[in-house]
Amino acid sequence: MSSESRRSVLVVDDSAFMRAMISDLIGAFPEFTVVGTARTGHDALEKVHALDPAIVTMDIEMPELDGLAALGYIMSETPRPVVMLSAASDRGDVDLTLRALELGAVDFVRKPSGGALKEVHAVRDRLHAALLAACEMNVRGVPVLARPRVAGPARVAPRAAAATRVVVIAASTGGPRALAEVIPQLPAELDAAVLVVQHMPTGFTAGLASRLDAMSALSVSEARDGAPLRHGEVVLAPGGRHLLVNAVAGQPSVVLDAGPTVWGVRPAADPLLASVAAVGASALGVILTGMGRDGAEGLRLLRAAGGGAIVQDRESSTIYGMPQVALSVAGADAQLPLKQIATAIAQWVQQPAAVR
Repeated sequence: MSSESRRSVLVVDDSAFMRAMISDLIGAFPEFTVVGTARTGHDALEKVHALDPAIVTMDIEMPELDGLAALGYIMSETPRPVVMLSAASDRGDVDLTLRALELGAVDFVRKPSGGALKEVHAVRDRLHAALLAACEMNVRGVPVLARPRVAGPARVAPRAAAATRVVVIAASTGGPRALAEVIPQLPAELDAAVLVVQHMPTGFTAGLASRLDAMSALSVSEARDGAPLRHGEVVLAPGGRHLLVNAVAGQPSVVLDAGPTVWGVRPAADPLLASVAAVGASALGVILTGMGRDGAEGLRLLRAAGGGAIVQDRESSTIYGMPQVALSVAGADAQLPLKQIATAIAQWVQQPAAVR
């Protein structure tokens, strides 16, 4: 690939070692070239205006102006794909990373904690995937969430009755921001269990569940193996485990599985959707933004079993890959902008079974 056709990248990090390492990794990718580096958020903003890079990799914690503040300025003034670099060594780092995704960052990459060759190789592969996703980002279709939403209705205790309706939501790149739009808008009296698969590594899904729980009228938690599914509860597949549904004596419950990755990820949406279709639950599948094709085959099985399907539209998707493939493979009952999906879910749940 010629240098003219490579996507330009600005590398931002307060560590000279990390700037050099990330620059070397990116320079070895045939699709990208590093056009500059920056040490602080202020430096990054100046370089963005001067160099006009196609993509920015941004450290989160920096002196003077940190990565979150710099990201906010970039997405409001000169929007472009930003990939965050996160130490993610504790809960505080995880929360900052999730906030960056809500502010409009397309993806994040964990920094290596040491210089082990295996760890550097893992970062290289993850960084390459994140940059490729950045190339597909629909910047204009992703308005920034200025602050986390606060749930309007007061929280009510989950109903004791076993779930008779299930909503499965699948998301990947751009998903945390999309989930922060959808989950808090679901009504507190929702008579369905909501199961969420967000492609995310171990250590981040618990933080994501906690943030969504604080923003929502529904109870949101990371899934626990063997836990019963009940109306009014939202459960997220934990990083590194597939989330499945089993039904014994009419009581649906959670099964966590550490089996092989599907489409290169674990958790994946296809196994969950297939398991829901197999138990015959009254179910709705919702495919949100993301790279790849996870969820398409599972949604086809769910629809064949009588379930409903909603996919996010192109204009509001950060990455239209998963919704587009799902639509072509499984079809859908509706293709909707992100802002309309929570209302559509609530309407589906309220419909009589005969109508659905």
